[in-house]
Amino acid sequence: MRLQDKVAIISGAASGMGAATARRFGREGAKVVVADMLEQDGQAVAASIGADGGNAMFLSLDVTDEAAWTRVVDETVHAFGRLDILVNNAGISGSATNDMLDSALWHRVMAVNSTGVFLGTAAEVRQMRHNGGGAIVNLSSISGVVGQSMVHMSYNASKGAVRTMTKATAVQFGKDRIRCNSIHPGLMPPMRTSGATADPEVRARMLKSVPLGRTGEADEVANAILFLASDEASYITGAELYVDGGYLAT
Repeated sequence: MRLQDKVAIISGAASGMGAATARRFGREGAKVVVADMLEQDGQAVAASIGADGGNAMFLSLDVTDEAAWTRVVDETVHAFGRLDILVNNAGISGSATNDMLDSALWHRVMAVNSTGVFLGTAAEVRQMRHNGGGAIVNLSSISGVVGQSMVHMSYNASKGAVRTMTKATAVQFGKDRIRCNSIHPGLMPPMRTSGATADPEVRARMLKSVPLGRTGEADEVANAILFLASDEASYITGAELYVDGGYLAT
């Protein structure tokens, strides 16, 4: 098993790519903390990992709350004794709006998508130092690399911030044997918070720019996260891995 006895916290793990990653980690031997605001869904993901022979628990987490991050880290260490992996997956879409200059949406998206990643990283790095190292995988997006017309600019800006924050984390904490890399998913199944990008006509137009000609699957992102979190990527840090069907190659 590729993550045998590793302890991992995955934010936003009650659904989508986070849930797929949590289940995959569980099958690979990790002790998984399913962290999310959606308690019922999160409990169900943790239960499914246990039913599959894995070890998981749910912890409530609002990623914009610094104290909540501290609590989740403390409870994780209390339950499992250490912390090895953080997946900063929680995020909200910027496509559920018709007002591309909505300042309230700007603040909300930036708080969850970028500040949440910083707060998680800060809490986890402090603990990982005690373990002698660890791996952080941040979920950015193709939207963190290019501009787009159908999403609020806060989404592009927040995912761009995650992209660069990943590199800063890698540079600043490499000396502590902490690796940090970013994943950049392309067109995936719609998020719970998606708006325009969930519209079939919009998605059909977006697919024209994807060389593989299809939508990606959550499990395909989970596979990439697993690789970067595992010891197979022991000399990889500060890198960007595109899981986009070739979108950014065009």
